[in-house]
This record gives sequence, C-alpha cells and structure tokens, in this order.
Amino acid sequence: MRDLAGKVAVITGAASGIGRALTDRLAAEGVRLAIADIEAAPLETARAELEAAGAAVIAVVTDVTEAAQVEALRDATLAAFGATHIVINNAGVSTSGPVWNLDERTWAWVLNVNLWGVIHGVRTFVPGLVAQGEGHVVNTSSMQGLAPTPGGGAYAVSKHAVVALSEVLQADLRAAGVDVGVSVLCPGPVQTRIYDSERNRPDRATKPAGARSSDQVKAFLDAKGMAPSAVADLVLDAIYTERFYVLTDRSRVDAVVERARAIAEGDPTR
Repeated sequence: MRDLAGKVAVITGAASGIGRALTDRLAAEGVRLAIADIEAAPLETARAELEAAGAAVIAVVTDVTEAAQVEALRDATLAAFGATHIVINNAGVSTSGPVWNLDERTWAWVLNVNLWGVIHGVRTFVPGLVAQGEGHVVNTSSMQGLAPTPGGGAYAVSKHAVVALSEVLQADLRAAGVDVGVSVLCPGPVQTRIYDSERNRPDRATKPAGARSSDQVKAFLDAKGMAPSAVADLVLDAIYTERFYVLTDRSRVDAVVERARAIAEGDPTR
C-alpha cells in the first residue's frame, strides 16, 4: 500500500506494547483506527489519548479467542468507517517451560489467543479485503516462530503456526490474483508487558516447572528489548513496501539459517 492517509486499520492487542505503538504510528500517517483489546480500562485510555491527539478512533473490547467478538469488531469498524484496509492481528500471550510440564489448560489458553485469535482475524476480515481488492494483513508471530529456543513451550508452537498461516495466506492470495499484502511480524525481545500475560488468563494457574519468573523476563526485556516504537516503524515500512517477513532481531538470523540448513540436509543431530 502506497498511501495510508484516510485508510482504516484494525489492531488487536492495541492497549499496550507493540499494539499501542502501532496505533500512534498509524495515526501519524492519517489512518483511522479501530483498536481492540481484552483489557477495557487501558483500551479506553489509549482511545482517549489518540482522540486527544487528533486521531479518528473507536475502541472495542474484544476477546480474540471468541469468533463472535472478532466479528463484532468488524461490524463496529464498518459501522464507524465504512471499510477496513489494514488488519493487524497482534494480540498475544506468553508462557514458558519444558513442553512436558505444560498442562492442558495452558496449551488451550496460549493456542486460543496466539493462534485462534489470528485465525479468527483472518477469517473475519480477509473476505472483505478480497472483495474490495485492496488491503494488508499483519500477523504477529515471534522469532520463536522461526528458530525456537529451550523453554519456548506452547508459545513457540503457536508462533510457528502463525508463520505457516501467514505463508499460506499470502500464497492463496497470490494464487487468486488478489492485490492484498501480507506481513508476518517476528519480533525478538521487545520492551512490553508480555511477561505479565497471566493477568488476562481466565483460569489462573501456577507456573509450570522450569518456567522463568515474570521478574526474570521483565529484567531481560528491559535490558535487551527493542522499544515498541521501533518495531512499529518496521511494521509500517513493511506495509508500505509489501515486505512479508519482518524481523526485529537480526542477531537471531543465523539461527534461522541454521535451522533451514538442517531441514534441507536432514541433519540427524538437530
């Protein structure tokens, strides 16, 4: 997409972190915004701040694990602005620990938000983009979705699936000759509150054995993480240039290349 002024963007997970930074960056381009989050109070704060800065914005409390709520977000966006051009499926949660220590409820929670949230976004919004022959979809994955590390757990599994979903979506759109772009965002460490994902978990549970503490993850992200605003800049550039893979942590590229080599060579030691 070359000119974003006056376009309409839907962003999930918009009340904090990368999502919140994306709202500011898109608003600066003159994009009208439909922002969504499961946390009502932070979402309202974001809406008020954006509106005070001159943005055209609506806020819709949305649990992306529920298809009906994502459909209600679409309907509210169309009622307010008449169209949708950019869809950013960004809502996500995280947990860690060896996969054999994760209980069924943890698997369900992570996959429902990180994977089914994106599936619901694609199923709900992409038909409209296809019908109008214009638009761009951004799905938030992770470097864990390209080169997992020990302890990635259900999070890494969900993010691998988001990469595959995005790749298939792009292939399907191209095969159909539809001019709708796709990007998959694969961040490394970013200074967000994802370490505190449990605050929105419907069924609180003890952390699995071997999981890192919230304080440990917070300290790591504060020290090593990229600013969310810098990630938002990369996403905006990807929308303008129709770049598919958006990687924020170039230090992990060698790991991605090594994984691809091992796959290609059938490396038995991997």
